[in-house]
Amino acid sequence: MKFTHWTICLLCSLASALVLASPYETDYPLDLSLPALKGESVSLADLRGHWVILNYWATWCAPCREEIPELSELHDSRSDVIVLGLAYEEAEPADFETFLEEFHISYPILLVDVFNPPQPFGAPRVLPTTIVLDPRGHALKGFAGPVTRASLEAFIEASVQP
Repeated sequence: MKFTHWTICLLCSLASALVLASPYETDYPLDLSLPALKGESVSLADLRGHWVILNYWATWCAPCREEIPELSELHDSRSDVIVLGLAYEEAEPADFETFLEEFHISYPILLVDVFNPPQPFGAPRVLPTTIVLDPRGHALKGFAGPVTRASLEAFIEASVQP
């Protein structure tokens, strides 16, 4: 009986470690391009030298809507940070435009093909999901669920090497 209990505990610990390992970290710079809502393409390689905040969201997602004002404030207030909204849904451009007018999003919106999401991350596990890229283009951390400007700035400040 003890062997079975110990085995179950060990398997649960291993499973927890796998779940807690972040799929949103890379040891190489990301080099992907996505189409923007306005039609042009945005390349992460062109944004080197800035902290880049990738935010997977959808218009129907209530927590996504709640974090929009803080993400817009962060994007507008810091010249070293660029927020990119990754629209993870099938919608018509006109529907996105109406949503953007209502919610006053100041950062660029990029369109994600939900059937072929960008690699290396693939489909987000939850919405919203936010990924922080350092100025070299490395993904440092992923946040599942809503984020605040303060939490993102605290992470950036803690990550800055002296």
